[in-house]
Amino acid sequence: MPQSLSAVYIHLVFSTKDRRPFLRDKPTRDALHSYLGGVSKQLDCPPIQIGGVEDHVHLLARFGRTITQAEWVKELKRVSNLWLKDHGRDYADFEWQGGYADFSVSQSNLEQVKQYIATQEEHHQKMNFQDELRALLRKHEMEWDEKYVWD
Repeated sequence: MPQSLSAVYIHLVFSTKDRRPFLRDKPTRDALHSYLGGVSKQLDCPPIQIGGVEDHVHLLARFGRTITQAEWVKELKRVSNLWLKDHGRDYADFEWQGGYADFSVSQSNLEQVKQYIATQEEHHQKMNFQDELRALLRKHEMEWDEKYVWD
């Protein structure tokens, strides 16, 4: 087969360092989500849905064939960190957490994950980020150590 084809979908989640609520301002948060989508697209990982609240981001994308997950996340964080710091003194101390979590998504579950990400503000009226991430990790049967997840 001379052509390489791929349909791999990733749900990426990462937070601000120490889960600090840097992203309270909705217009800035929406602009950040748009910016992250543009960066992901440039990395050949077209975004499907991006959302989040004041302390974390969710990004659903069709994953590219020419980049590793670690490279993708590192570049998303690097350029968005610089972008936010250019948005005023309120973001001078901004940092993303060191780690991230990502989950594979089947074609049949794309709409469900899109809806989940689109309703983050409503979702987080009932559950904080740490409990949400724990629930996602359990759902995907991942093991983790609490000492190393929350930086």
